[in-house]
Order: sequence, then structure tokens, then C-alpha cells
Amino acid sequence: DEKEKFEPTVFRDTIVQGLNEAGNDLEAIAKFLDATGSRLDYRRYADTLFDILVAGSMLAPGGTRIDDNDKTKMTNHCVFFADEDHDAIRNYAQVSK
Repeated sequence: DEKEKFEPTVFRDTIVQGLNEAGNDLEAIAKFLDATGSRLDYRRYADTLFDILVAGSMLAPGGTRIDDNDKTKMTNHCVFFADEDHDAIRNYAQVSK
């Protein structure tokens, strides 16, 4: 019985790349997340997924991002970069369900 490696940075890179490729289309983002869910272990990486969908990248304890300003490790398709508008935030919340 082999143990599976815990690699949140690989998970982050995969999710961020897919979100960035989906562009500004929230429906394409939702489809990407649905399709990727069958390949990636969302339960195992739930904290990382939450960080990405809310803040755009992985967060360190204390709330600082762990991306070293590397654009390939972060996405603007998250709640923090959404328009400060009730409908926009609601749309992002619906994608995350």
C-alpha cells in the first residue's frame, strides 16, 4: 500500500493554468473545475483550492500569498479580483459550488 505524495504546489499550478486558459468566461471556468474534479483530489487539496478561488493563489499562514509574484502561479479569476458588485461576487460563489 503506497502513500500518495501530497503536492499542493503541483495542484495549484494545474488549477491556476486551467483558470487562466478559461479566460473571463465564468461558465468555462465552471466547466474546467467540473472536468478537473474527476482527475484531481479536491478533498485532499481543499484548502489550496479554496485559497485559489478566493485569493488567486496559495496562502501561507498569516494570509500572504505564496506565488513570489510569478504570474504562472496566480490567477485573477478569483473573488479578490472580482468587481466589487453583489452580482459579480454571487457569480463567483456559484462557480465555487
